[in-house]
Amino acid sequence: MYEPRVYRHWVKDKDLVSFNVVVKETDLYIRASSNLERKALKLVMKYRGMLERYIERHSSFLTSLEPIAIEADAPAIITHMAGAARKAGVGPMAAVAGAIAEFVGNELLAFSPEIIIENGGDIYLKSLRKRLIGIYAGQSPLTGKIALEIKGEETPMGICTSSGTVGHSLSFGKADAAIVLSKSATLADAAATAIGNIIVQPSDIPLGIELAQRIDGVTGVIIIKNDKMGLWGEVKVYPTS
Repeated sequence: MYEPRVYRHWVKDKDLVSFNVVVKETDLYIRASSNLERKALKLVMKYRGMLERYIERHSSFLTSLEPIAIEADAPAIITHMAGAARKAGVGPMAAVAGAIAEFVGNELLAFSPEIIIENGGDIYLKSLRKRLIGIYAGQSPLTGKIALEIKGEETPMGICTSSGTVGHSLSFGKADAAIVLSKSATLADAAATAIGNIIVQPSDIPLGIELAQRIDGVTGVIIIKNDKMGLWGEVKVYPTS
């Protein structure tokens, strides 16, 4: 079933060109200085192809809910996903949306100085100036009330969200939003999954923050459950009204 992705327009900008790239389950909303749809499509097919071919030979990469070992000569995207999963203590596919956004985004920087890619609530961001990202947390009363500020000099970076109440991604928790910041969108995606998995009620927020602090490479986290929010690290949030 199609679910409207209302959060796609919550990164505030009027200076970039927007376009979509969809290949099977991958659905990217991209903003750049010009329309790079054809280049982005080729890159999505390139990296999806790498993943699909690897999974054909190693089915556990698709199904494991725990970190797994990979070959030394595995493609870079596979290596990054496995490494992020190992740091966060989750299966490698927990990092797939962030990884595709990051690898496609890094290559598109050759054609645009600024790239914003959203992939299922996970964002790869390279900006030359400050950006405000509206925070979407499902039915939480905090949805639409606060925005995350990211300065241009802090990018490129990943801003990835896991939710047990929004979307169809697997989560064992009930967080309205577990949002992780990292220089690596691949790691941010895996870490958001791990943190989201342990948030069942508002009193679990401190446990999520403790986990974020232990994952090497995570620079900040925002956890929202109902009307409660916890913050840690290099995060700046502001009321939107």
